[in-house]
Amino acid sequence: MKTTLIALAMLAAPQLAGAQTLQCSAPMATQSIRPDLPSDSQPVRVLPIGGYTLAITWSPQYCRDPKGDSRFQCGSGNRFGFTLHGLWPDGVGKDWPQYCRPTAILPQPVVRRHICATPSAQLMQHEWAKHGTCMAGYSPSRYFTQSNGLYHRLRFPDMNALSRRSALTAGDLASAVAAANRGMTADMMRVTATRDGWLDEIWICLNKAFRYSRCPAHQGGLSPSAPIKIWRGAR
Repeated sequence: MKTTLIALAMLAAPQLAGAQTLQCSAPMATQSIRPDLPSDSQPVRVLPIGGYTLAITWSPQYCRDPKGDSRFQCGSGNRFGFTLHGLWPDGVGKDWPQYCRPTAILPQPVVRRHICATPSAQLMQHEWAKHGTCMAGYSPSRYFTQSNGLYHRLRFPDMNALSRRSALTAGDLASAVAAANRGMTADMMRVTATRDGWLDEIWICLNKAFRYSRCPAHQGGLSPSAPIKIWRGAR
């Protein structure tokens, strides 16, 4: 049995609806997943948590140049706006915790339940192994329930209209997103782009209570004055 999600139908304001899951049929077949392990370049790092980052990806841009593990996200009739990259614990300073404890392959019921938010089982394994294992007391189910709850709470401006503006800056985009979300301001997120200036991701900063918070200066992202373009794809 397939579960079809048209998430924005639940939103009160239609103009805020078109940026999350537009249509997604979650597969019931077993998803192939490889272990995701620390390495020399990505070592175990156990540090205190100072806050969190909720990272969301602009799917039309991701699917513009499909990656190896992208058929579910970029084909098969599924259509996405912003997808959930992950919930990342941040450190107190510039370094962050990662790969804090060994973990098994994700349970398939957890993957099926959340794959229409993060449309890659392998990415889900990576997010849990690298980030979720650093959150004390969290299981895979709790981690993805937490991250998905934060993701589904987000509201978005009319991305189609923004993409058609002749001059759009990262600050304009951040202000538009903030205006759609109570308690959020433009300095509570970082906008990232490809080398060619196309919207890639938005990183939303959260405090230890998972409330929107001003981003630290070291977190990076585009300057508010940087021009940015939004790829609409087949949307």
